[in-house]
Amino acid sequence: MNHLNTFIIDLALIMVSAAVVTLIFKRFKLPVVLGYILAGFLISPNFVWLPTVVELDNIDTWGNIGIVFLMFGLGLEFSFKKLKNVGTSAMITAITVICGMIPSGFLVGRLLGWGNINSIFLGCIISMSSTMVILKAYEEYRLKKYRFAEIVLGALVLEDILGIFMMIVLATISVSRVADDSSLPVRLGMLMMYLAAWMILGILLIPSLLRKTKKYLNDEMLVIISIAICLGMVVVAHMIGFSEALGAFLGGSILAGTVSAERIERLINPIKDMFGAVFFVSVGMMIVPHMLVKYIVPILVITVVAVLGQMLFSTVGILISGQPLQTAVRGGMSMVQVGEFSFIIATLGENLEVTDDFLFPIVVCVSVLTIITTPIFMKNSQKAYEKLNKAIPEKWRGLLKKYTRDTGETQESSDWKKFLKKYFLRTGTTMALLFIIFQLSTRKFLPFMLEKFNAPLGNIITAIVALILMIPAISAMWYDRSSIYKKLWLTSRYNHLPLIALRVLRMIFSVFMVALTMERITDVSFWILIPVSIGIIALIVRSEFFRGKSIRMEMSFMANMNERILHKYKIERDDDKKWLGQSLYVVEFGMEPNESFTTVRELHEQRMVDARIIKIVRDGVHINMPGPEEEMRPGDLITAMGRKDKLENYILVLRSEDQIKSPEEEPVTLRGFVYGEIFRKVAPEDQIMLCVIPVNSDTPFAGKSIRNSGFKNKYGGFIIGLERDNLSIADPHIDAVMEVGDVVWAIGNKSMADKLLEDGLMSDD
Repeated sequence: MNHLNTFIIDLALIMVSAAVVTLIFKRFKLPVVLGYILAGFLISPNFVWLPTVVELDNIDTWGNIGIVFLMFGLGLEFSFKKLKNVGTSAMITAITVICGMIPSGFLVGRLLGWGNINSIFLGCIISMSSTMVILKAYEEYRLKKYRFAEIVLGALVLEDILGIFMMIVLATISVSRVADDSSLPVRLGMLMMYLAAWMILGILLIPSLLRKTKKYLNDEMLVIISIAICLGMVVVAHMIGFSEALGAFLGGSILAGTVSAERIERLINPIKDMFGAVFFVSVGMMIVPHMLVKYIVPILVITVVAVLGQMLFSTVGILISGQPLQTAVRGGMSMVQVGEFSFIIATLGENLEVTDDFLFPIVVCVSVLTIITTPIFMKNSQKAYEKLNKAIPEKWRGLLKKYTRDTGETQESSDWKKFLKKYFLRTGTTMALLFIIFQLSTRKFLPFMLEKFNAPLGNIITAIVALILMIPAISAMWYDRSSIYKKLWLTSRYNHLPLIALRVLRMIFSVFMVALTMERITDVSFWILIPVSIGIIALIVRSEFFRGKSIRMEMSFMANMNERILHKYKIERDDDKKWLGQSLYVVEFGMEPNESFTTVRELHEQRMVDARIIKIVRDGVHINMPGPEEEMRPGDLITAMGRKDKLENYILVLRSEDQIKSPEEEPVTLRGFVYGEIFRKVAPEDQIMLCVIPVNSDTPFAGKSIRNSGFKNKYGGFIIGLERDNLSIADPHIDAVMEVGDVVWAIGNKSMADKLLEDGLMSDD
């Protein structure tokens, strides 16, 4: 009971002092973070004129909890879409600052006589600006509308994310105790692989769990589940070898993509604010006045380096990204402080017991000094630009203006950039998954199975489990024939060789990983297993069952990762029943006179195009949803439908065909085409119709793929859209499986609609 009383007394003292001091700081419009730090110093044993906390160990515990909830809150504000939207300028700025400041801080630390670890931590600490301070200053001075403010805020988002990975590196270096450990790259690679697999698993499971338990989630339950996920991820992170802060951030970032994210954030914010205040108060309690006097020279030196370095590297980064000098200078003079994330990095060093006692108080003082000077730099940024602009020689000014204008690129280079970005993202993800499965199956699962069953049964079971786990990654690696890939292929024959090489590279890696995994599990020769692996992969690639499962998993992953955004888009649509008609496009073309007829199948064979022919008009007769053997004759008017990117590829093919007249008009939306038929007074039985079919347990094609559903044979139409939860897919893959709860879109004529109504499948809408 005495321990409990002490605990409560200490917490009461922390909260009272924080409340009083921060109210004063609010009154004079000073940063609240500085108020918390001052409150911590006033109730610390280093300030004898006020009551002092009794148990300092309790404060360390509260401070660690504060870090966890601060990082959890940061994760809740994170989203992959936000990362995508920070823009090239913000990305270049953040990378330039971090790559410039870390070596600068390390060099300063070494010049001050510090060791490698202290110097590395110092470089990381002064590379991070304060999101909280800059955002508040922009709001106060009404600067958020300016271009430089958008770039700075985007760069800060990226800095926070890079800070997370920085903590992984620091924790790894700290455990090894030496910065030049030769095994460090391998250890970091392993940690990153585990991180990728862990993130993917979390996205697959957690949002799905929240959806299934939605009806039970009142505010009380949601708070409990959210905190359970947060602390559970912290424990898992610690077990794997990551920092607790990283686990909390990942827990928050996974929840950030769910529909419940805003509600969770609202419920968690008071808890985060409370523990965040305790953390910053605990930071203030670590200030030792006599150490500050002793280290006044390092404090001043580091402050100058932090301010000038941040200003210089952020200005250069914004300039490199192609922004004007004025934008660069004003943005650079905003990023001149050491922020709150730096305290978390410094705390990591203390908790790991790898940094000296003097580093933390020095960091606090540097942060306080730089935060105080931030408003001064912001207010005078325009004047600084004007003076600098006058001082720069006319020739240099001309070169800068020319550089900022020359940002164009050819369409083909833009297509290659998009393709390579998608290629390396998918390839990197699948490679990480295959490598993780290899590591877990050979290092963890195999020894466990050999203990239970002995050889060779344990080896066989392990090999089968490993192969089953590898199937989704192998499928994703082999089936990525995207529209941009096909466009590049059709645009120029010189693109064929690099495109083939990139696909072969994926194939080689997948074969190599399967063979290597089987070798480690079975002790069979690697070279014997190469042809076996090729056969296994060929079986996986050709199997409709495996393709369907892979597509289902990918759909679930995308739906979970973007659930919040997809839900928002669905609400914002004026009419949910119109989305598909605006997502698909239609183009019309004619057939040139020719002695031989071409069938639908012959037109599409060997052309890598995914558009489908939905109508042939011949001498006033409408042939809707023609089959593959339907002939296309001279004078026919052909109507093809597909996503816009696929239709662009289709038009490229049509323009190279001697038998086909190049389309005279641009593609129109499917919705526009359907309405156009009404206005053209096409007979009702000849009109194209869109039908919405909710899938329930009684639907005959529930649980079947589009390919095997028999829909075309029975109803004479095509399935062209699929809705699952909040995910809407136009023109889904033919091996996609339709599940109970889905909404299916079909295109056909009136007879299809009549048959669907007769069978009770048609939506009343």
